[in-house]
Amino acid sequence: MVLAPQAAGRRARTIALLSGLAVALVVVAVLAAGVGQLHIPPPEVLGVVLRRLGIDGGAAATHVNTDAALWTIRFPRIVMALLVGAALATGGALMQGVFGNPLADPGVVGVSSGAAVGACTVIVFGWTFLGSWTAAVAAFVAGLLTTLLVYATARDGGRTQVVTLVLTGVAVNAVAGAALAFLTFLGDTQAREQIVFWQLGSLNGTRWPYVAVVAPLVLLGILGAGLLARRLDLLALGERPARHLGVDVERLRIVSIVLVALLTAAAVAFCGIIAFVGLVVPHLVRMAVGPGHRVLVPASALGGAVLLMCADLVARTAVPYADLPIGMLTALCGGPFFFWLIRRTRRSAGGWA
Repeated sequence: MVLAPQAAGRRARTIALLSGLAVALVVVAVLAAGVGQLHIPPPEVLGVVLRRLGIDGGAAATHVNTDAALWTIRFPRIVMALLVGAALATGGALMQGVFGNPLADPGVVGVSSGAAVGACTVIVFGWTFLGSWTAAVAAFVAGLLTTLLVYATARDGGRTQVVTLVLTGVAVNAVAGAALAFLTFLGDTQAREQIVFWQLGSLNGTRWPYVAVVAPLVLLGILGAGLLARRLDLLALGERPARHLGVDVERLRIVSIVLVALLTAAAVAFCGIIAFVGLVVPHLVRMAVGPGHRVLVPASALGGAVLLMCADLVARTAVPYADLPIGMLTALCGGPFFFWLIRRTRRSAGGWA
């Protein structure tokens, strides 16, 4: 009888959070589409979308370039921000579930640093064997291979200890950082500028073909994370209880890390390194509705999408006629905010709940 009101309250919070995030996603997308050098009011944005869907409605465009600006430049960028934010936040939720620690994020397994090395190698040596796709493909492949290397190195006797995996990831990240420094030293001035810009992250230059590549990978990763939700909840009880309840802990870790690598590599391949999304968003969701992964995964995906679309909107509009690196903004805001969360959680609960 005591638990019923608590369960009802938790369910109400969950519905409110998911509904609020979904509404915020639509509102921010419409606002982001209208803001820029060519201002487009929200009714015109909706009208352009409705007419493309074959529905007669919404305000008519008042500028001759409205359709071109939206469908060629802004909509691809907004959709990419949605996908990348959802991918990073979902990857963070998976990592925190696998490690049993809300401080974990996708960068632990080295996928971001490995992707950076792959892309920067292409930039410095001027490889163009896949045309304009070369850097993105190299980043994606290098990110996946780095993750597999971390996992294979940490594995011993058919099992993987979490502490060993974390320490191996730290070592690989350090080596990747040294490799990036060496590549920066080797590159010319133009290559160095591209390396710095890629490491800071940006959605500038996003086009529909890039979105078409990222979308299925992100959707596959989010779907896979949702399917693992129940087993991740059991793993939260501890490895031994989870095994007694029928969970193959080692297989769960392998599948989770592969999904994290897939999501993160797809996200950074075209946009560069974007920090703190995978760390902050799942933690905020967990504070709001609890640790259950059946809610945590979809809510983190929505929250990450909203956060990155907001960050990209600021990146496009904060400085006139300039495009700020989005990774710089997320790190600049996410670092102090997450520090505040740490202090708040420790004061209220005496540690991590």
